Amino acid sequence: MRATVDFFLFDWLAAERLVSRARYADHSRSTFSEVLDTCERVARDKVAPYNREVDTHEPQLVDGRVVLPQSSVDAAMAYVRTGMLAAAQDYADGGMQLPCVVEMAANAFYAKAGIGVGGGMMLTSANANLLRVHGSDAQRRTFANPQFAGRWFGTMCLSEPQAGSSLSDIMTRAEPDGGDYESDALGPRYRIHGHKMWISNGDHEVTENIVHLVLAKIPGSDGRLPPGASGISLFIVPKHLVAANGQLSGARNDVVVAGLNHKLGYRGVPNTVLNFGEGRYPVAGRAGALGYRVGAAGDGLRCMFHMMNEARIAVGLGAAMIGYAGFEASLAYARERRQGRPAGPGGKDPTQPSVRIIEHADVRRMLLAQKAYVEGGLALALYCARLVDEQRSAERPAAEKAALLLELLTPIAKSWPSEWCLEANSLAIQVLGGYGYTRDFPVEQLWRDNRLNMIHEGTHGIQAIDLLGRKVTMRDGAGLALLAARIEATASAAAATSFQREGAALRAALGRLVAATREAWATKVPEEALANATPYLQAFGHVVIAWIWLDVALATLSAEKAVPAAADFLQGKRQAMRYFFEFELGKIDPWLAVVASRNPVCREMREEWFQT
Repeated sequence: MRATVDFFLFDWLAAERLVSRARYADHSRSTFSEVLDTCERVARDKVAPYNREVDTHEPQLVDGRVVLPQSSVDAAMAYVRTGMLAAAQDYADGGMQLPCVVEMAANAFYAKAGIGVGGGMMLTSANANLLRVHGSDAQRRTFANPQFAGRWFGTMCLSEPQAGSSLSDIMTRAEPDGGDYESDALGPRYRIHGHKMWISNGDHEVTENIVHLVLAKIPGSDGRLPPGASGISLFIVPKHLVAANGQLSGARNDVVVAGLNHKLGYRGVPNTVLNFGEGRYPVAGRAGALGYRVGAAGDGLRCMFHMMNEARIAVGLGAAMIGYAGFEASLAYARERRQGRPAGPGGKDPTQPSVRIIEHADVRRMLLAQKAYVEGGLALALYCARLVDEQRSAERPAAEKAALLLELLTPIAKSWPSEWCLEANSLAIQVLGGYGYTRDFPVEQLWRDNRLNMIHEGTHGIQAIDLLGRKVTMRDGAGLALLAARIEATASAAAATSFQREGAALRAALGRLVAATREAWATKVPEEALANATPYLQAFGHVVIAWIWLDVALATLSAEKAVPAAADFLQGKRQAMRYFFEFELGKIDPWLAVVASRNPVCREMREEWFQT
């Protein structure tokens, strides 16, 4: 995998050029490689050996405390010591000012080694990042900086048992804490009452404190909660109370673990139900968890989306890397396992020795599909990270374009790897045959771990509605037009190479996607347009990955001229690209057909017809 990461970073995305910009001027390709070396080594030595252990020894709730295996605690601290929680942050915040694309490439090693070992890093980094952007100076100093340093970890508390993903229906209340509540140094002070569900790392004793970011509604003068999402505010609710000087006060906040959710995968990460304000740990003699409002009242969802979008790209990267781990495991197995004889003359002769299963064309098909999915997913995640770097460091016009394109691609970056790298894990099981179902091999656990990513940070349906209902129509389609221009540029570049056929196919696929987008909204009736949003999401993702693969393939041509010895490695990339165009891109036609026709089958289905 390391060779692929290096190729994507330096030969395709030209990460080394970023050092010419002021923000990254202290770095070089050498420092980038040193970071990758360190993270690759820590992931291999401190994380991978315990991936099975945390799957079979889940977190336990003992006397109100969440207890983790010691190996998970040790892995978390090993990650903290690398400084990666603040890798892309400013020097002033204790960071390294690394490019986001290098940070994400380094984190890929941890996701591949064990997604549930020492978990919580992604949420902690995203929590602190949200506070860096939307918090006050005191909130950044008190609650973000300890997370960047790894002394405290963080969570995001959105869902509730009765509301799920429908955040407008949350019932958690935030009531002003006394007459002088606006004067607290850490922000306007509230008492939080409610229940939150599916909270990853909601409780543990790995660090000395946990910073919960909680969505809640402030009641009106009549005592009622405001309806809809516009009434949602965001609050910092620490597990342990914090004094005005930022030090722990020694007292517990009124936050209690009500139970653990035992999931299909990601078993090493404690997933909790949290009760806020039930009176178990009264603060100043009263029930109610103490919280500090972030930003303006009613602005909570906008603030939280900063964290959610970062988490969505990280989920996509994690899905790609779990798929990658399965690909490598099944590839190693296929190179060693002997079974059957080749097709053709003499293939049925039982006196002939059996062959390694990688010599069978159908096994190579399954391995090539995995390669196309997982490397395509990794490339997409790194491309999105490169857009973050453009947003942070480029001149204003380029930075604005990068921000717009990133916003458009975020639902794809989350959903496409979550679906197709899960398929890669399924193919890995198939390559191993019966052994794939057993715990003697890792691929069954990898499939279970990856199955959660289609739900994490918003289901496919939510991402699809976001894409077709908002992202492709925002600013009169400016984001889609920008993406189309970049795809056209790649197709044009391919016309002057041996990839003319693929360039023409990509241009045609883009045309069908744009036409289907237009037809979906032809009647301007949301129910008609969005009924088939998920097939649209799938088609959109396949067009994006085809573009990514063709762009990668173009980069292999110049790379091979520079390093002829890498011919086999680079030919493998080109063959994966060809596989995607020959076996995958054609799938968009039936998906787009139901979108363009605003097919009514699903929306006209009645509940009473579901009789069994």
